[in-house]
Amino acid sequence: MTNPPGSPFPSRIAGAFAKARSQGRKALVLYLTGCDPDFETSRRLLLAAARAGADVLELGVPWSDPSADGPAIQAAMRRALAAGGGMGTALDLCRAVRADNADVAVVLFGYANPIFVRGAAKFAAQAKQAGADGALCVDWPADEDPELAQALSQQGLDLVPLIAPTSTPERVKAIAAVAGGFLYYVSLTGITGSQLPNLDETSARVRQVRELSGGRLPVAVGFGIATPADARAVAGFADGVVVGSAAVRVIERAVAAGRDPVPELEAFVGELRAALG
Repeated sequence: MTNPPGSPFPSRIAGAFAKARSQGRKALVLYLTGCDPDFETSRRLLLAAARAGADVLELGVPWSDPSADGPAIQAAMRRALAAGGGMGTALDLCRAVRADNADVAVVLFGYANPIFVRGAAKFAAQAKQAGADGALCVDWPADEDPELAQALSQQGLDLVPLIAPTSTPERVKAIAAVAGGFLYYVSLTGITGSQLPNLDETSARVRQVRELSGGRLPVAVGFGIATPADARAVAGFADGVVVGSAAVRVIERAVAAGRDPVPELEAFVGELRAALG
């Protein structure tokens, strides 16, 4: 297993990718906004996603200004905030999921402000206590400010960074040096939920990221992956596939129609997992 830099603790995230490799498939990383549409349904949705085959859960921390996210996740954030969601409830939700599933890897996915307000060290300690395995912070540049990476490492947690198509070779190397778990390559510039870009270019860029990072961590690709066919195509060159907006839309449609979203999400995640082998 790959450990966070400088940490003696094993990584559940690394174990998830290793298990997928041993089974001859690519890892499925699924994003869901915590507390959407409410705490209890969100808990059930996360557990259902793991049951259906998600290897890593990205638990979105509700925030009022999700600048990197598209319309689907922005709407999910609004629903979650209206239901009382926030950092505290996200940690409670993580704890509740971990109580029922000791194996699935969980990454707290959010923005810098709620972490900064708490303090990086306190956030990392609380994340560890809640059963999280790592964190991804959209707008905290790990290569420029090491505080969050160091705080997570001290707790044995992974910092999962975003790498953009515009990231320079020097920046990719710097980011990879402090990363743990996996490298999240964003397939396009812009916001989540956009159309999947030219895969030849994305494939070439993923190869470059592997070379620049020395192959130390698996590379998962996200943004724009909406269907099992998309997932299968990206799995042809990535170590993992990240699906977010499409899963959130499944929940949104079911809730709008007055249906329990859990069965529909579980079916969708099962189709994604089947597409990955």
